[in-house]
Amino acid sequence: MEGKRRVNVRGIIWREGKILAVKHKDPDGTESSYWAVPGGGLDLLEWVEDGVQREIYEELGVEAEVGKLLFMQQFNSKRHGFDEELELFFEVKDSPAYDAITLETTSHGHHELARVEFVDPKEVLILPKVISTFDFETALGSAPSLTLVNELMSS
Repeated sequence: MEGKRRVNVRGIIWREGKILAVKHKDPDGTESSYWAVPGGGLDLLEWVEDGVQREIYEELGVEAEVGKLLFMQQFNSKRHGFDEELELFFEVKDSPAYDAITLETTSHGHHELARVEFVDPKEVLILPKVISTFDFETALGSAPSLTLVNELMSS
């Protein structure tokens, strides 16, 4: 079966039971009805950790320190031109820089985002829904890290 897949990378910034989340702008400029974690599409031949850093910088203007891969999801895409999407969710180390985000100074955030703040995933809808039930305390604490191997540029 032939189809087209989009790969997305996303950053989870965890602070005292809350996640740094964004509300995107709808086409009419209003705020979306749900929260999401920052991230976006991985460029062709881009290393996944570099993609997380790029997306965080584009949207939030912060140099991200990428940690371990926390989880992945795969789903049927509703995006034009794609049949499915694969998303990789990485830990991003918290920093005081996330308290001083100014969307107007970012390359993408001021166009794409309406709001950024730390929210409780048990109290508000953050997509994907698994975020509301995922055990971040365990995953970020003692859970072992998955080894990622970058062989993109080797021949």
